[in-house]
Amino acid sequence: MPQPSHTTRRDVLLAAGTALVASQAARADDPPKKIFRIGVLSAAIKGKPQPRNGHTWHFAQYLHPHCDLDAIKKYLDPGSADFFRKVMRNPKCSFDVLPFADTRISHYYDADQSVIGPFKEAFPGVEASNSPAALAKEVDAVWLGDASGYGEDHFDLIAPALERGLPCFCDKPIGGSAAGTKKILDYARKHKAPIMSSSLFRHHQGMEAAVRKRDSNEFGPIRHVVASVQGGYRPDGWLVYGQHPAWAVVTLLGPKVEAVSMYAREDVCHGLVTYPDRMPGEMWFGRPNQDWEYNHTAVHFQKKLVQFTPSIEGDFWYGHHYEIFRMAATFREMVRTGKEPIPHEEIQAVTEIVFAAAKSVKEKSRLVEVAEIRG
Repeated sequence: MPQPSHTTRRDVLLAAGTALVASQAARADDPPKKIFRIGVLSAAIKGKPQPRNGHTWHFAQYLHPHCDLDAIKKYLDPGSADFFRKVMRNPKCSFDVLPFADTRISHYYDADQSVIGPFKEAFPGVEASNSPAALAKEVDAVWLGDASGYGEDHFDLIAPALERGLPCFCDKPIGGSAAGTKKILDYARKHKAPIMSSSLFRHHQGMEAAVRKRDSNEFGPIRHVVASVQGGYRPDGWLVYGQHPAWAVVTLLGPKVEAVSMYAREDVCHGLVTYPDRMPGEMWFGRPNQDWEYNHTAVHFQKKLVQFTPSIEGDFWYGHHYEIFRMAATFREMVRTGKEPIPHEEIQAVTEIVFAAAKSVKEKSRLVEVAEIRG
């Protein structure tokens, strides 16, 4: 390891990889007592399949020990193959815990059975399932991945696993509406099934550090949060990608949201999330950064401004790898312990923020109380 004066943040994260997940990681030379079989479900987009669903190909791959990089290049794209080879499947970027020793993707389901073959070729040993119910009978936990869908099919996909009490990851947006999200969470609670839903924004290293600073009160209380996503705003895109800044606000300020106002112009929108007992959070979608970054978050503590992006030492792709890994590791820990890592109230609040903001735009930026969305 470099001397302390030359140690970078990347060096610290690499060296501390085992410590970060010490409670989760099994040593490579110490065979795990149990191999958890993970079933992966691919959601549709308004009834159309996602043949190259990045939230199953990129995100769930951490849960499987073997990956055929030639198949990734053939079926996904050359850029993804390079990302897998240089970062995601690079032993030098493994944080000393990847691939996980105690998880395997055992079964895969897509409503369009013709798209399952490439996934099976890319991840050897995976079997096809002909229904979510059949898959739920063969696995120990379920990962429902949805890259760009709206969540309207999530309940039907995840319900069989919840009925069996299996730990489940249900991708954002967890439900196609506030009522849809509540239906899934209530169903999970009814069947005592641990459930998790999240945005990557909750798991990157800058957010982890900001939450630690908040909890230690080192810089005093948070006075204000600005969460930004780079890219072009459009109304339907907001329902999917607006989840990200909403998750950033809720992660830092909490779920007890009172109301939301949002203004949209051309390809940019700006939202204000208000609370009854604290200063608000801002959400931007389409706000450009000086240098390209998928997202930028500013946390205005009373004593200090803390700003971060996913990048680590200026490398977005390494930082992106870290946040995906942390989300997969959090899911894995839930599978191993049965303990939910994210309160249901936070998951529900994110959906309500997104739909309250959409309603506000339609009503000339009126301040919409989330109670109106909750119904």
